[in-house]
Amino acid sequence: MTNTALVIIDVQRGFDDPAFGNRNNPDAEGNIAALVDAWHGPLVLVRHDSTEPGSPLHRGQDGNRFKPELDDAVPDLVFAKKVNSAFHGEADLHAWLTDRGITHIVLAGIQTNMCVETTARVGGNLGYRVEVVVDATFTFDLEDLTADQLARATATNLRGGGFAEIVSTKDVTDRWLRAPR
Repeated sequence: MTNTALVIIDVQRGFDDPAFGNRNNPDAEGNIAALVDAWHGPLVLVRHDSTEPGSPLHRGQDGNRFKPELDDAVPDLVFAKKVNSAFHGEADLHAWLTDRGITHIVLAGIQTNMCVETTARVGGNLGYRVEVVVDATFTFDLEDLTADQLARATATNLRGGGFAEIVSTKDVTDRWLRAPR
């Protein structure tokens, strides 16, 4: 499984700001930590550097830092982005993955229907086998849809559109715990 990378997207303290509103999946951070703990392949951490001066995700703000669940992570690549897709950041993720022979990516992080979904779509378009660990993501209510509705819609769009497989934390950790190290 050396051709597989775990990509953790925007797991930052700023998303705890009440201004984001109601969120779903209170187990997301625990599931992200379980993925990182079980993982023994390439690990990528992506951070969103907001260009909005008042944003809790703005570079230099405490909210721009990764959440404590990633404190013990030993990533192979860490970089920032200013847009939704991790494929459009300070590092050329596609080149980095290609140089290492990685053809399969497993995605988790924040927000399900924004940066995780966009990264999955771009990854699928680039020809990667993409898995989204939907129970290791969360999002927020948006307009007239709840966070749970948005997460279900994302899973349906990605699976139904052929962009990604939708998997659980248990699916991934069981597979990695059985894999030779």
